[in-house]
Amino acid sequence: MTLTLAMPARTRRHVLGLALALAACLPAAHALADYPSHPIRLIVPFATAGVTDTSARLVAEKLGQELGQTVIVENKPGAAGNIGTQMVAQAEPDGYTLLLGYDGTLVINPNVYAKVPFDPVKSFAPIGKIGDAILLIAANPKLGVKDLKGLLEYARSTPQGVSYGSAGTGSTTHLAGEMLRQRTGIPMTHVPYKGGGQALIDVVGGTLPVTFAAVTGAMPFVKGKQIDAIAVTSAERAPSLPEVPTLMESGVKDFEINSWVGLLAPARTPRPVIDKLNGALQKVLNDPAMKERLAQLGIVATPGTPEAYGQEIVRDLAKNKEIVKAANIKLD
Repeated sequence: MTLTLAMPARTRRHVLGLALALAACLPAAHALADYPSHPIRLIVPFATAGVTDTSARLVAEKLGQELGQTVIVENKPGAAGNIGTQMVAQAEPDGYTLLLGYDGTLVINPNVYAKVPFDPVKSFAPIGKIGDAILLIAANPKLGVKDLKGLLEYARSTPQGVSYGSAGTGSTTHLAGEMLRQRTGIPMTHVPYKGGGQALIDVVGGTLPVTFAAVTGAMPFVKGKQIDAIAVTSAERAPSLPEVPTLMESGVKDFEINSWVGLLAPARTPRPVIDKLNGALQKVLNDPAMKERLAQLGIVATPGTPEAYGQEIVRDLAKNKEIVKAANIKLD
């Protein structure tokens, strides 16, 4: 008689259960060791040709080289990024469907829409942030203001205050303007555009006094002295405009708001997969050539851990909630 047969029935069932559990774990462990064994999809929840798409394709190419598998970019636009983001939230958590995360979708949409089809924290496992797209306050030279102090004095001395343009209601540039209004108390009127480019053109042309714009898009006009760069919205000065102070340096306490992009996976993606993706992303972002190429898109590379990116998402959600509530910003 074997040892197994001599065991009490309860013990045999326990041993059998452990054996089955171990057998089930072996294929999963093997799959993780082989990851990735086939191409990875990177969902961009916006149309082609924008900064989100361009940065995704740039990172995807190098990420694929690091991982030894092709990373295929798929554009799934619609509903201000909510459709593509929902696709990833509902995808199999196996590391083969990733999201190009964007601040507008993850930390603004949940605050301005009554309902979004995902939870920006619970639906995803952060992999790592790619970088920040720094914003600046651009003013028409005829306004006669060269710094934040001058802009505040102008707004307070003008009966109607100052109008500022943005890339649209609920955009990062809209929230940047509302944040400035709330922190300084100056009278400001929001003028939404269908894109930040046209707002910037109107500031150059003199039909709009001020706008919040991405540094890269504004750079040619700054260099050509067609606009005055008042201040940047980041915690540190923009590398491409080192002479322009931050809003915090200009006297606005705790003012930091950037547009950013990053990588996320569906929630419950195995930690070894997240770690492997993060390790590859860090190598990509620490490459000087990649930093330069991202800088050309207006993105300052920000290598970091999944935890750091997750904490920033939580922090930005809370910060934007306060701004949105105070400004009563709502989208259907």
